[in-house]
Formats: sequence, structure tokens, C-alpha cells
Amino acid sequence: MIEAQRSRAASADRPSAPDWRGLRLGTLATGRDNNLNLIRMLAAIGVLISHAVPISQGPEFVEPLKELTGYSLGTLCVMVFFVISGFLITASYERTSSRRSFLLARGLRLIPGLLINLLFVAFVLGVVMTRLPVAQYLSGSEPYAVVLRNMALVPLVYELPGVLDDAPYTAIVGSIWTLRHEVICYAAVFLAGLLGIWQRQLWSVLALAAYGMLWLAITVADPAMPTLARQFVGLSMPFAIGVAFYVWREALPLHWLGVALTATLAWITAQSLFYPITLSLAIGFGTFYLAYLPRQRWLLGYNRLGDYSYGTYLYAFPLQGAAVWAFGMQTPLENILYSLPPTLLLSVLSWHLVEGPAMAAKGRILRRITPKVA
Repeated sequence: MIEAQRSRAASADRPSAPDWRGLRLGTLATGRDNNLNLIRMLAAIGVLISHAVPISQGPEFVEPLKELTGYSLGTLCVMVFFVISGFLITASYERTSSRRSFLLARGLRLIPGLLINLLFVAFVLGVVMTRLPVAQYLSGSEPYAVVLRNMALVPLVYELPGVLDDAPYTAIVGSIWTLRHEVICYAAVFLAGLLGIWQRQLWSVLALAAYGMLWLAITVADPAMPTLARQFVGLSMPFAIGVAFYVWREALPLHWLGVALTATLAWITAQSLFYPITLSLAIGFGTFYLAYLPRQRWLLGYNRLGDYSYGTYLYAFPLQGAAVWAFGMQTPLENILYSLPPTLLLSVLSWHLVEGPAMAAKGRILRRITPKVA
């Protein structure tokens, strides 16, 4: 009897296995103790790896993953970015102190890093790589258009005069085309916030349902869509899935079964109209499962380094083109090996010298632009 009581007491003292039904996304997604920065960094490197094929071989070459899944590695990684962005941007709007603060935070996150990147591409890489005399290169309008038009995000300018003319891929700028769609998604979250949609879950659900019906209607009419609209439809779905994960965060359990079931659903519907939805859903489950459940100290320690994913995303494409210019014809693997180290270096410098300081300045800027109450 005594031994049985001791056994029960010992069992009570041992920590019980966690009930996966209690691991809700809303409970886990608190604070900054997660793997989102690491996932975004790996996604940015995945985009670099994906782009190594067309940049080194030519745009007509298709990477094996696209033949298998219908999506390139780069596209899948961009979908990861948009799923995370949908979740975090909606959370940011709901928690922000003011609309002005929200807009300023988004601008400071995107604009300074992009501006320095474009100046580097146009007036460092361009000057070094062009076949034209430097005076002729600088007297033309193209280098300035690369900065000014690409800062506006439309219409984008991808090439520079005399740069990569004989390369398999002539564009020196490439990845930034997704930024304009991200800004549109930000604007949609902001507009929905102005309408009070995020204040009530029912309204949020109805808004997402309305988006889903609009998405289906536009997708059915896909052949008639211009390229810009087709691109937005493709990227807005993972963003909307991220928003949905935030809206239902308190009811959404995170478990490997959810990852497996949504991945299976995506595989079953791979040839259907609903594949972009099911694939985005699977990416969402997988992303947030890996973001919040593996909590090893060595993984979470990455957050102390910084958020280098944006800089990696911006600098990878130009430096991959520069690798072709510097070393000649090369395999995709060689392009990765040549371009990844300088990309990582510039992304670290971009975070610590440009992006991080810009974001840290938000409070000072807000105090200056906010009218003082007498």
C-alpha cells in the first residue's frame, strides 16, 4: 500500500507529456521566442539557390522541383515569406499604438534597405560591370531609373546598360518584383483595419471568405489576366492564409498531424483549381509548426544575431549576376558557392548599418511628427 502511494506520488512529480490539443497557435505565438527569423533566412537562401539555375544557365532552364510540384524552390520560399507576413502584419496592426505607427513601421522596414541596395546595384556594381565608359554609363538615364522606378516598385527596371549583355540572364535586378505585391497586401490589412474588420472575428472571417470567392473568380478567368494581376493572385493567397492563421490562432492546434494532413491534401489536389489554396495551407501549417514548437536553445539563439533575411533576399540576385560576370560560364552549384558568401556579408552589414538602425528610429520619428497636446 505504501509502495503504491509512493509510486503514485513519484508519477505525480514527473512532468506529464504535453497534450497536443492544448498547443494552440495563439498560446505559442507570444513574444519573440520563436524560429521565424531563422525560417525566413533559410527561405531567402532557398530563393538564391533557386535563382542559380536561370542566372547561370538561362531563363529557359527549369529546376527539377518545379517539374515535380509545379512550383520552383524560389516560389515556395516566397510563399513562406508571405504566409509569415500575413500573420505578423495583421498582428502588428492589431497591436500597434496608432495607424501612423503602423505605416511608419512598415516603411522603415522596407524602404531604407531597398534604397541602399538599389544605389549599390546602380552605382557600384553597375559602374564596375558595365562595358560602357563610366562617363557614358552615368550620363544615361538607366542607372537613375533603376533607383527611382524600383523604389516606386512600378514600373520596375531590371537591366542596366552594358551590364550582363552576354550573360545567360541579362537582368541585374530580379527578386524585388515581389515587394510591390507585399505592399499591396499590407495596404489591404491597413484598409481592413480602418473598416474595423480586425476588431471582430466574425467580420474577419467574412472578409477572408469574400477574398476567397474573389480569388476563385479571378483564377477561373486566369487566361485573361495581365501578368501583374496573375502574380498578385498567386502571392496574395499565402498572405491570406497567414492572416487566417492569425484570426483563428486561439482555436488552431499545432501538431505534426496538421502538417501531415494539409500536405496530403495539397498532394491530392495538385492537379485541381484549389491547389494554390491547399499548398498555401500546408506551407502555413509547416511554417508555424517549425516556428513555435522546436524550442531548442541553439535554434532560438539565432534571434540574437539579427534578421538578415531581407538583405539576403535583396542582394542575392545582383551578386549572382556579378558572379557570372566575374567568373564566366558556371554551373548552378558554382554560382551558389560564388555568390552566397558576399550575399551573407552584405545582408549582415545591411541589417546592422541600415535596417536595424532605421527600425530603431521609429520612436524618435513618431515623437517628432506627432502633434503635441497642449
